[in-house]
Amino acid sequence: MTQLQLPIATQGTVSAAAAQAAKADGIARAAANTSPDWATACRAAIELMARRGVPFQAADLIAEGLVDEPDHPARWGAAFNGAARAGVIEEAGYVRSKRATVHGSICKQWTGTTSFRRTAA
Repeated sequence: MTQLQLPIATQGTVSAAAAQAAKADGIARAAANTSPDWATACRAAIELMARRGVPFQAADLIAEGLVDEPDHPARWGAAFNGAARAGVIEEAGYVRSKRATVHGSICKQWTGTTSFRRTAA
């Protein structure tokens, strides 16, 4: 006995490829609309925190006075994603956000990659 296979997607299922494409598009749009001054300051702040080799999140950059809040929260994702793609940082788990504006929601925590810390030393 064989199982009947229908070549249709079940309503409510998500295509992994479509999800990745939408994520990439959103990140690209956020990066394209980010102030160059804020992007430069944020990249420098991420690199400084990465050199320390301790886990950090966006709220830590603000708490240390390294960068201000962006004009839109989507800018954070583009900045951290770009730094991760460049090999500066890597994921270090998930924690509650320290940013008061997000009411303790879960966010990624990051740390500097070993290779970045070695070359930045």
